[in-house]
Amino acid sequence: MIIYMENNIQLIKELRGIGLSEKAASIYVAVLELDTAYPSKIAEMTKLNRTTVYHILTDLAIKGLVTEIEQKKKLCYQVEPPKRLLNFTKTQIRLAEESATRAVKLLPQIEGLFNLVPHKPRVRYFEGMDGVLAVYEDHISTKEPYEMLGISNVATLIPSLPPDFVKKYVHAKKKLGITTRAIFPDTEFSKKYNTTVYTSVEKKFLPHIRRIPAEIFPYNCEITIYGTHKVSIINFDKGVRVGVIIEEKTIADMMRMLFELAWVGAENKN
Repeated sequence: MIIYMENNIQLIKELRGIGLSEKAASIYVAVLELDTAYPSKIAEMTKLNRTTVYHILTDLAIKGLVTEIEQKKKLCYQVEPPKRLLNFTKTQIRLAEESATRAVKLLPQIEGLFNLVPHKPRVRYFEGMDGVLAVYEDHISTKEPYEMLGISNVATLIPSLPPDFVKKYVHAKKKLGITTRAIFPDTEFSKKYNTTVYTSVEKKFLPHIRRIPAEIFPYNCEITIYGTHKVSIINFDKGVRVGVIIEEKTIADMMRMLFELAWVGAENKN
């Protein structure tokens, strides 16, 4: 048994790579090694119970990888010629292609039903720096220009992001025609935000900023309303890297109204 496992562990791994389960691959290799194998011996070698062995042998026979024969009035199994493995993989490819074709045909119907479900927001959760950057990538994934609305503490946020990514993000916003209104805590960094972060950007794409007292609003999160129906929330407090994207028009519209309320109340120091 030890010799069986040591000699064939790589072969089992390769068989799993072409579509067999771990148990099926183990049983196939056991039959291959035994030449003519009784289920009881296969169960002993693989440490699987007999019921499982019988079920998998039947499945392998249906796939054309083993054949069932009778010896001394008992059923035993032999491996079919190895080229049957190639036939098996071709069948797997064909079935996958057929499934993909069916999925493409079903997609409009599924999307139609999905869109009919009322008040069903889609919520995605992200962790780590890669996750946070994925949220920002979503801001610039649109094909149409729009007005981005944001509440953020850029004095804490911007230094925590990769500089090259910030430049890419700003350039993409300009290229897509995304305009911005934002509310920041009143800090030295936020006062210089447009000249230090949005360098070489024409005036119409510079964020329109209103500032609020930093000592009263010392937050380290960011809320962005973007696209036609999306809201993102990012927490970057004390090294935390967590982001959420909510896709739902009613929620996005409500967040826009709350932003407008804050916008009216914020002192415009531009």
